[in-house]
Amino acid sequence: MSVRPAWELRESGDSAVTWFDVRLAFADGAGVDLLAVVSEDCVSIEDVHARPPLSLVDLAELADWIEGPLLDRCAGGAGAEAEEVTDGPGGPRRARPAWPSGREGRRLIAREYRAAQREGGDPVLAVMCATGYSRRRSLRLIAQARDAGYLTPRHAKR
Repeated sequence: MSVRPAWELRESGDSAVTWFDVRLAFADGAGVDLLAVVSEDCVSIEDVHARPPLSLVDLAELADWIEGPLLDRCAGGAGAEAEEVTDGPGGPRRARPAWPSGREGRRLIAREYRAAQREGGDPVLAVMCATGYSRRRSLRLIAQARDAGYLTPRHAKR
């Protein structure tokens, strides 16, 4: 993880708000660039750009990934060079969960899809959340699960 100070705003007294450019790079080629704000031992995320898109679970954990290194960086002074951190809390992380390929992956896609249908939710969104893939890629995976016979055909043939 790379952390660089972007700018700092001093308010009345000794309190300061500092913005940081943060870049996370993962071994699988995924990456996250974000703008974080640190003030009074609090970290807020202002802007996030992720490749591939983050799943909802990973997005919720993003603040936990960067909070420790950012607060450490603030304690060390804002004038220092960018700090490199190899792993997040709990070891290395991937931007998206590992998803099996082939028959096992298609079977799991169908399971997520049907579970969302039973619960009245959006099945495509459920597949997107489970895999961490974009809508387009998730639709392709759903089509592959249909072609493999794990899901019913989309349109009944007449």
